Amino acid sequence: MHEPANDGNANSWFTAGFKEKGPDWSKRTYHYNNNQQPGSLWYHDHAMGLTRVNLLAGLIGAYVIRHPEVEGPLELPHGEEFDRPLIVFDRSFRKDGSIYMNSTGNNPSIHPQWQPEYFGDLIIVNGKAWPKMTVRRRKYRLRIINASNARFFRLFFTNGLEFIHVASDSTYLVEPVVTNETLLAPSEIADVVVDFSKAKTDEAVLANDAPYPYPSGDPVNELNGRVMKFTIKKEREVDTWRVPDKLIQYPSPDLSSATQTRYIAMYEYTSDTDEPTHLYINGKPYEAPATETPKAGTSEIWNVINLTEDNHPMHIHLAVFTVLDQTELVKAEEFKACMSKMNDAIKCQISKHARGKKLRVAAHEKGWKNVYKMTPGYVTRILVRFSYIHSNTSYSFDPTGMPGYVYHCHVSNYIAFPFMFGGYIFKYKTLENADLGSRRQCDDEATCGDEVRSNIGRKKSKV
Repeated sequence: MHEPANDGNANSWFTAGFKEKGPDWSKRTYHYNNNQQPGSLWYHDHAMGLTRVNLLAGLIGAYVIRHPEVEGPLELPHGEEFDRPLIVFDRSFRKDGSIYMNSTGNNPSIHPQWQPEYFGDLIIVNGKAWPKMTVRRRKYRLRIINASNARFFRLFFTNGLEFIHVASDSTYLVEPVVTNETLLAPSEIADVVVDFSKAKTDEAVLANDAPYPYPSGDPVNELNGRVMKFTIKKEREVDTWRVPDKLIQYPSPDLSSATQTRYIAMYEYTSDTDEPTHLYINGKPYEAPATETPKAGTSEIWNVINLTEDNHPMHIHLAVFTVLDQTELVKAEEFKACMSKMNDAIKCQISKHARGKKLRVAAHEKGWKNVYKMTPGYVTRILVRFSYIHSNTSYSFDPTGMPGYVYHCHVSNYIAFPFMFGGYIFKYKTLENADLGSRRQCDDEATCGDEVRSNIGRKKSKV
């Protein structure tokens, strides 16, 4: 959480030596105070029209904020050996080992290079294809970051080891949650403890079985169904780490505190050959003026209406949110036809259509999140909080400056396409007791890591 000028806006790009700069570029050095709750984050390039290309080239990394006074008493695995970020993504390669990216668009008559999604042949972890890691028979903390452009991962261990979830995205859970598998959309983070002393074998393969595109695409194959292998030492040893029954309690979602309810509709448009051409939020392009104008220190309820055929992982910059429920749209085509004409959820009687089956929010995803999966044909209701959760106060910086902030889908395009960046990112300005603003853009992926301590009374960090 930081000032808007440090947020990496899509139009704040620059070329080598700052010879050319985007219209929203304002500074050479970015400052991050890290004045927020401890947790796992990651950073990546956001340049307009080049996000996917730059991320394929490796402009990404893990960013872990630590607060020893808060986290130490938990006695979770820590230290370089036992606390590992795993940045997972997919890539394709040529025979000479260089990265391959198809340069032909799916709508070449509209744009010669633009494609809606990128799926690589191989799975990469921390820069290596199908890596191996030797572990001892004790607990390890794995911060698994899905840095893919479009690929979802449904992860599981082939020998039956469990995931003990201690946090989701950048925020600790109230109590640990145990699962046999975990589904990660692009940009989501599973912060888990794995107890290798429970293994009945000497090796465990972290595997993936999520179809691509998710959820109704092609099944995985041998190349993209394997993620990495853990070789487990035979010797038993005393484990000094633990997973406590209680973790960190942050303020619970309070619906009565919501100052406004908004409706966010996702639209996808196609060509005569039924290929996607562009995506809009509430029928507006990225260049349109800010449409969401929350106030700093407040909370709002957002109803995200996914009228597309794809699952969109939505990321809201600056804020955190909690997922309240997901409800299927009934007579969805009737509602979609009305929305295409009127672009008004209330006038199109959203209450009459959002009455279908409910999707359960997984226990390990009920905390405060940065990213969540917006299911196609559903309304996802979220409570968005524009303030700190560790101190229950407003921001320690001025969030009202230009160029504002964005929210967006974390699946994005190849090369710039004028309408695509009107889809899934919103720019909002945050004001102390005044209006924020919002806008749309698009995102994507790589490997390396920075580690900093929370600046709850600590040093600043530069990147």
